[in-house]
Amino acid sequence: FFQLLGDILLERTNSSVMLRYVSSKENLIVLMNLLRDPSQPIQVEAFHIFKLFTANKNKPRDITSILVANKSKIIRFLNAFTLEKEDRVFESDKAQVLADVMAMKL
Repeated sequence: FFQLLGDILLERTNSSVMLRYVSSKENLIVLMNLLRDPSQPIQVEAFHIFKLFTANKNKPRDITSILVANKSKIIRFLNAFTLEKEDRVFESDKAQVLADVMAMKL
C-alpha cells in the first residue's frame, strides 16, 4: 500500500495531489508513527513518503510545528536508520532529510 501511495505521490502529473497530501498534519502524524514500526520494509516505504513532507518548501505552519517539536527524535531516528545492504540513493535521501530537519525552525 505505501509503495503504491509513494508512487502515486511522486508521479509528476499528480503534483497537486502530493501537495495536498503533504499539507495534512494527520498524514504527517500517521507517517511518523509508521517510521517507528518494527518492520523495516514499512519503515523504508514510510520514509520515502515522509521525505516529501520535509522537502516541501511551502509547508503549512502546523506541519513545521510538528516537525520542529519532534526534531530531536527525528534526527536520532534518522541517524540510527540503516538498511541491511548499502543503497547510495537511500543514504543521499536520508542525508538531505537530516539537513532539512536540522535547519527547521518556527
